[in-house]
Amino acid sequence: MPMETLYDTTGIEVRGCSSPDCAGVLPARALVFLANLHDHFDARCRALLAERARVQARYDVGELPDFRADTRAIRAGDWRVAPIPAALQDRRVEITGPVDRKMVINGLNSGANVFMADFEDSTTPTWKNLLDGQVNLRDAVTGRIEYHAPDGRGYRLKADTAVLMVRPRGLHLSEDHVRIDGEPVSGALFDFAVFALHNARDLAARGLGPFFYLPKLQSMEEAAWWEDVMTYVERELGLARGTFKVTVLIETLPAAFQMEEILYALRRRVVGLNCGRWDYIFSYLKTLRAHPDRVLPERGQVAMTVPFLRNYSRHLIRVCHRRGAFAMGGMAAQIPIKGDASANDTALAKVRADKLREVTDGHDGTWVAHPALVPLAREVFDAHMPTPNQLHVASEGVPATRDELLAPCGGSITQAGFDNNVEVSLRYLAAWLAGQGCVPIHHLMEDAATAEIARTQLWQWLHHADGLAFDDGAPITVARFDQALAAQTHALAAAGVTGSTRAAKAACLLGELVRADTLAEFLTLHAYPQLH
Repeated sequence: MPMETLYDTTGIEVRGCSSPDCAGVLPARALVFLANLHDHFDARCRALLAERARVQARYDVGELPDFRADTRAIRAGDWRVAPIPAALQDRRVEITGPVDRKMVINGLNSGANVFMADFEDSTTPTWKNLLDGQVNLRDAVTGRIEYHAPDGRGYRLKADTAVLMVRPRGLHLSEDHVRIDGEPVSGALFDFAVFALHNARDLAARGLGPFFYLPKLQSMEEAAWWEDVMTYVERELGLARGTFKVTVLIETLPAAFQMEEILYALRRRVVGLNCGRWDYIFSYLKTLRAHPDRVLPERGQVAMTVPFLRNYSRHLIRVCHRRGAFAMGGMAAQIPIKGDASANDTALAKVRADKLREVTDGHDGTWVAHPALVPLAREVFDAHMPTPNQLHVASEGVPATRDELLAPCGGSITQAGFDNNVEVSLRYLAAWLAGQGCVPIHHLMEDAATAEIARTQLWQWLHHADGLAFDDGAPITVARFDQALAAQTHALAAAGVTGSTRAAKAACLLGELVRADTLAEFLTLHAYPQLH
């Protein structure tokens, strides 16, 4: 659909389908605010993305990620991050989800300590989703949010709710509906700045932040960019430096080698690092895409107990506790399995074991994807963490080595695992194109990270196929992929679920990405133009 120009002031253009809330979300002062941020920070953001490409080019010709020699003094130095505010001292259970109205209410009412409202991996960035999301969060901050479902049920906030955190999009994503001098504004800047403009003073006055999760950073320079952006916005809004607090997701392989540097760059405002495990697996695959000795087995075999992931989570705990920051655990994506008590019990046992590993290793909190998992996660953490956090617990051992963080992972590739990757990447992409960025698939709540793992593994298995075969000896071929894609596309089109009407379009895009000579950086970058 051609985009309608809603506003066109000097050098600032807003395009998209009109919405009654657009003027409220983007009044003239917000547009000027975004334009100023764009002028100050966009060129530097583009330079950081160009540096990512240069670093990846070195990995593609054989270099491996490693700890930086030029920042050795930071790692050796005696420093700690700023004190953690009272509202974030206990984060033992966090829940996350998209920014639609019902989810925001349910997340805040879930019984978790923190609800992370996600503009990134679980929200398709349609113009309507983004505007509605900002309205929903504004209404949640003021306590006015309500939702009335088609079946007559009403939803409103309880008296005691989770603390709100917001995750803007990553640096790689643009917001094409807002253009400054003809150039799209950064999606990260859009999500962050619009939320801050409407809510920062209110939240700061109540000691509730604003609090943010920062996704997909790859270097301390990118962390420093966010530090400068937030300092600028704090100054513009009349807030003290360090009012905005952040937790950084360590969900890229390059960032794992710069955890201390990232904490240092954000030391005035950072409160913790998080093991973004699913995106981390995706980044391991993507970063080492040209290294045939680093090919991973099917994703069902890549659990947090395999060496490179176990070493990563323990390294994060050691780094964080040394510097006075929280070490947050990863996501349990399971959702209740209705009608099959045995399967449900098995799923919950996996969640319990995962959370037990996290709390006994020393994590200060964990993530779940569904409100039904909040009591289980809380029970495990309460039993083993009677204090609000574990900052007082010194992590044993020495820092992880490069080889430990890059350790190859043994395992196999089954035809069923291959087909599952085709199904999950296709179903997620089709739902994403239909406007839904958080999708239940096989009793797991999936966001973009799972689809990225699945399609990247397919690309890697096919492009390194000379040394690979299924566990039954059958070859891994493009013809086998085409066969699976055709079957899954037919099944999805006939299923009548979210994304069924986008099955053919999703299949075409997935086929192009998997067959391409070069692995695409992000699935969503290629799918984004098809939203318009």
